Amino acid sequence: MSLNHMENMPLNHSGPRGARRSSWKPWIICIAIVLILLVCFIIIFIFYPFQTANKPCLAKFELLTSKWQMTSRKPPCVNSLPEGKLKILQDGLYLIYGQVAPSTAYKGVAPFAVQLRKNEAMLQTLTSNSTIYDVGGTYEFHAGDIIDLIFNDEHQVLKNNTYWGIVLLANL
Repeated sequence: MSLNHMENMPLNHSGPRGARRSSWKPWIICIAIVLILLVCFIIIFIFYPFQTANKPCLAKFELLTSKWQMTSRKPPCVNSLPEGKLKILQDGLYLIYGQVAPSTAYKGVAPFAVQLRKNEAMLQTLTSNSTIYDVGGTYEFHAGDIIDLIFNDEHQVLKNNTYWGIVLLANL
């Protein structure tokens, strides 16, 4: 048996002459660079200079008493202002927590609306009066920021079931 009748064919399928083949090497280099950058960002995030607050600093406002209850921390991280407002005294990462209980007996014309605000800009808005709401979240505040929780009408909420507070989580 002789193989003389077969043509000489190359084992690879080359494209037209002069055309460049795509290579897998640039892709591996790109993936390696992306992975290195990702690791760098993770390391920076882990070692970012957040320092956990070493002394507790928290304040809670109860609508029923219209007064702030604060921990005795020196120096304080917040200061109470009139009308239930709070002034931030230290830069930091804060947790705001609270509960708003709408009054089903309210029959006024103002629609139900509760706003958590920072320097009169909205951070969170609640607009339905069908259930009890949790308000808050984790926010970065700076010294001088003023935060408050406002209602369209104070008769829209049940004062004995509505409160909000703040806890300093980490100093910046």
